[in-house]
Amino acid sequence: MAQLWGGRFTKQTDAAVKAFNDSIGFDKRLYRQDIQGSMVHARMLGKQGILTEEDCRAIQEGLEGILSDIESGKLVITSEYEDIHSFVEANLIDRIGDAGKRLHTGRSRNDQVALDMRLYTRDAADEIRGQVLHLLKTILEIMEANKETFMPGFTHLQKAQPTTLAHHLGAYFEMLRRDYTRISDCRDRMNECPLGAGAMAGTTYPLDREYVAGELGFACATRNSMDSVSDRDYLLEFLSDLSILMMHLSRFSEELIIWNSNEYRFVEMDDAFSTGSSIMPQKKNPDICELVRGKVGRVYGDLMSLLTAMKGLPLAYNKDMQEDKEPAFDAIDTAAACIPLFAEMLRTIRFNKKVMETSAMRGFTNATDAADYLVGKGVPFRDAHGIIGRLVLHCIALDKGIEELTLDELRAFSDRFGEDVFEAISLRACVNRRLTAGAPGEAAMEKEIEASRVWLQSQK
Repeated sequence: MAQLWGGRFTKQTDAAVKAFNDSIGFDKRLYRQDIQGSMVHARMLGKQGILTEEDCRAIQEGLEGILSDIESGKLVITSEYEDIHSFVEANLIDRIGDAGKRLHTGRSRNDQVALDMRLYTRDAADEIRGQVLHLLKTILEIMEANKETFMPGFTHLQKAQPTTLAHHLGAYFEMLRRDYTRISDCRDRMNECPLGAGAMAGTTYPLDREYVAGELGFACATRNSMDSVSDRDYLLEFLSDLSILMMHLSRFSEELIIWNSNEYRFVEMDDAFSTGSSIMPQKKNPDICELVRGKVGRVYGDLMSLLTAMKGLPLAYNKDMQEDKEPAFDAIDTAAACIPLFAEMLRTIRFNKKVMETSAMRGFTNATDAADYLVGKGVPFRDAHGIIGRLVLHCIALDKGIEELTLDELRAFSDRFGEDVFEAISLRACVNRRLTAGAPGEAAMEKEIEASRVWLQSQK
């Protein structure tokens, strides 16, 4: 088929060059956005008197028919076309004749593709924000049910201080809340309409760019025509946001993998979200977590691909920018596949509360509280720290926890220990005395959970 731009050329494009140049294999997914933008562009041309009412109506009906036929499967997007824009325009001309040739008045493929990608990315941002919101609701439900599920908190992967499952998962709630707001901020920044920028210097036609922007749900039209067609910052920002989001899912996955191990046994994965071994019948593998952890590398790579493609480009449009689509589509597809699956897997996990509590009790996570107890009895903190350090060495030799020693054994290290020490270093006391904002104490967690619930309800 003849190219839409073929007038200046005297010979056909080499077949290998055409195949290398064409983008229809991956940009065909933009068909809905391309048609949506063309319909509004045509209405604007009619409103401005650039197209007749008859031509405008024919274009609208033709585009509606093409959209309907694509979505019903009646019209198949084929590789004989260079890109989705030429596919739609060529089919429109076939259906309505010369009126279809007037659709491209006042428009370049440069601002057309810039519009299509913004519309697509905006839709993707909305979809992923919705997925993150659902995951946040799932996490909050688990937090609400586990305010008194005691477990060890870790630093350096060593048991540090006692906490609760609600507090631990609350850290991921905060990470994902930031992801949600980052994507929301990115969506706001990308919400400017580039259509009307032309190839790079606008057009002589009296276009109403703000009308187009409003009809397509944008906040405004872009402000510089060269930047309009060469800007991919919104994609770089979105892929960066997705990379951070996927990093958070990877960290969460890593912890669940560790907790699922025989050594920890903090969790048991639901059978529906686990797989077995082809040779070892006892195995129950956390494959979803491992795959999510592995797919993070793809999203990182997609971001790096686009950063590299853009790093040396002069103004305005360059064909290199066609390389924005495949990494963007891949990053979006990967994140959109991981988030809901992760949420459902998390919802079905069984937490072994007794195992978690026992692990906290046997890990000297109450050592800091034992030192604080002595400080409360008048022992200088540095001295208290040394006393408890020696006490821990003694307990390790006996394979006991501090709370398992008798009062006489404790008093051998300091005569300041009294009967009240056992209550002071219990897991419940250790946790619930921590009442500062953001701490795991029950009162502090109640406030945080309620604030998080209110925030979730405020999101659309």
